[in-house]
This record gives sequence, C-alpha cells and structure tokens, in this order.
Amino acid sequence: MTLKGRTLFISGGSRGIGLAIALRAAADGANVAIAAKTSDPNPKLPGTIHSAAEEIEKAGGRALPLLCDIRFEDQVEAAVAKTVETFGGIDVTVNNASAIQLTGTLATDMKRFDLMHQINTRGTYLVSQKTIPHLKKSDRPHILNLSPPLDMKAKWFARHTAYTMAKFGMSMCVLGMAEEFRGDGIGVNALWPLTAIDTAAVRNLLGGDALAKISRSPQIMADAAHAILTRDPKQCTGNFFIDEEVLREEGVTDFSPYQHPDAKELAADFFVPDEVFERSPTPLLKAMG
Repeated sequence: MTLKGRTLFISGGSRGIGLAIALRAAADGANVAIAAKTSDPNPKLPGTIHSAAEEIEKAGGRALPLLCDIRFEDQVEAAVAKTVETFGGIDVTVNNASAIQLTGTLATDMKRFDLMHQINTRGTYLVSQKTIPHLKKSDRPHILNLSPPLDMKAKWFARHTAYTMAKFGMSMCVLGMAEEFRGDGIGVNALWPLTAIDTAAVRNLLGGDALAKISRSPQIMADAAHAILTRDPKQCTGNFFIDEEVLREEGVTDFSPYQHPDAKELAADFFVPDEVFERSPTPLLKAMG
C-alpha cells in the first residue's frame, strides 16, 4: 500500500516526528500540508514550515506550508480550507502538535497548564473537528494522534499531572471519535513510541545529548505511522499502537538502523504500559517520567 496522491494535514510538522511522518509520506508521492506556527528560523529550534516544505518537495511530495496556531479556531479553519482548495480534499489528519512541561502541581503555573491543554487536548479536538467533514469524503480516511495508551496508573500522573492530563486528553479523542465515526469508515488511532525519541524536546527539555544517544530516531515513528495509514481504516480503528509493535507486525526484526550505533540499551518512554515492556524483546532502561 502507498500514500501516493493522498493528502495529509499534519499539525506541528515543521520538525521532529511530525516532519519525519511528512517526509515518509512524501517519499510515496503524497500531498502534505504542514500546519505549524514556526515561520521564522529559531536558533534554539531547527525547522520552519518553509524548510519543512522544501524537504517534502525534495523527498518527492507536494507541500503546502501553513502558518497556523491550532489554539485558534479561525486559523485552523483557514488552514483546512486552504488545504482543500490546493489539493482537493483531505485523506489523513495527523495530530502531532504538542506542548510539554514535566512539573508537579505546585510548580506548574496556570499559563503553562492552559498552553498544554489548548494545544494537546483542545488542539487535537479542534483539528479533528474541522478536518472530519473532508475525511468523510475520502475513500480511505484516517486520523492519527501522537498520544499514549490510556494506562490509568497513578505513577503517570504523580510527577506531572497537568501534562499527563493534556496528553491523555488526546488519547480520549481517539477512544471517543473511533466509535463516533466508525460508521463513516474513518480510522482513528493513536501512536506512541516504546523508547525515547531523539527530538528537540528530548535534547532541550528532558535529558540533553546523553538521553538523545539512548533514544531512537524519529524515523521509527514515521515508518510505524506509514504502516498504520496504509491499512484499511474500516478494519483499523480505535487502537493505541506502540511503534515497535506495529513494525514487528509488518515483519521488521532489525531495529538497529533507528538507534545510535554505540547504544547498548535504550531509554524507555513514559506512558508505556507495563505489559508492553514485559513482552518487548528490546533491552530497555527505566522509563522516563
């Protein structure tokens, strides 16, 4: 299966996992709309909507850079309308945009609380809401949220209740919308990594170069997303996928290309249920978070 000729609307795809998913789709010849709020270069964060668009075009796809802050309904509506005008419709929505702050209740100011909930939960809900009318017209529509399994254990909340609430809100969108739009044939799923992923968030906020060296590259998430988005949405919906498990289902056995050559073990990501770790053949260090 291929994404050739399909149109993807990706929130926050100017760097990291979102961009990797965009480039994997572009390699098939997909149309990719990048809806993100980075238009001008930032010395601390690589990538803008314009640099992402250039990479997508070089990879073989058609790109549409869209300056869009998904906290604002009018901006999302305009970005969706421009995507439909440019490419004729939308086949795939990828809710990738996210904000993070791993602080406890007393250390999380309400401005940051609001930001995480506006982008993660509300932004995912809003982008989905505005793209669903167009997804209904597709013959193979998908929504993919980059959010964790709903593993309702206190340990995931204790150290950063606000962030966990915001990420689990994205996952609750999967739980509800998968069933709500089952009759429309829209596949609604979540994807989360087994290990830490080498992104700007990992390098700048979580563990620097040391953590990055025991993380996998964003390419593993891109390859897993591609596998999900090329499945039949009528048969593939309501799942909380883990990247490595998706690729093992696809026949992948060698995961070394996704990691630093010197890494002996990998850092486990947080929010991954214990039973997933127990059945994984990959040597993992203690989960983050």
